[in-house]
Amino acid sequence: MIRFENVSKIYPGDFSALEDINISIEQGEFVSIVGHSGSGKSTLLKLVYAEEQPTTGTVYFNDRPLDAIKIKHLPFYRRNIGTVFQDFKLLPQKTAYENVAYALEVSEGSLEEIQELVPEILDLVGMGDKMEKYPRQLSGGEQQKVCLARAFVRKPLIIIADEPTGNLDPNSTMEIMQLLLKINSMGTTVLLASHNKSIVDKINRRVIELEKGRIIRDNAKGKYAV
Repeated sequence: MIRFENVSKIYPGDFSALEDINISIEQGEFVSIVGHSGSGKSTLLKLVYAEEQPTTGTVYFNDRPLDAIKIKHLPFYRRNIGTVFQDFKLLPQKTAYENVAYALEVSEGSLEEIQELVPEILDLVGMGDKMEKYPRQLSGGEQQKVCLARAFVRKPLIIIADEPTGNLDPNSTMEIMQLLLKINSMGTTVLLASHNKSIVDKINRRVIELEKGRIIRDNAKGKYAV
């Protein structure tokens, strides 16, 4: 589904964020991308959803080079991808229901579709009883569940989770990870960037480890560190 061929990314000031990356990620995989801060995890994910372009090399999605997608068509490509970040990025003036519904509204979902899918997805993440609550009325873990519902409501092919548990307590962290595993079990590819050793170890799925922009380990199943 996703393929990096000889990909490097150099930012202004000659800072090399990624160097000669070659990976393939199949549909339905759960991949943990690990490494210290500054190792290139977020840059790699930004290349997948085309927020950044490689300096050299090519990123493919279903054998289509992303650099061939015209800017005006990028929103349509990104409908294949749901994103979850460390900072929740919820709209404070909207309820949990309205935040999730907004993801469908901007992609021109019908009212009937919104009324059917939003409660279904909020129930899936355990927030069906709090859909009328505003973000300020929710805990950090609950807010992240709403973010996950918003990312998944269009049933994307890929969920990208960039340090999604960085601001959460251990209990909330495990709840979010269980939800990501549940979504993965439904056939959605999950790319998780994390520096949390314990959660990566518990997942025990494929691990790609970055160090100074290079892949130093790619295990089909494994732990954060050997």
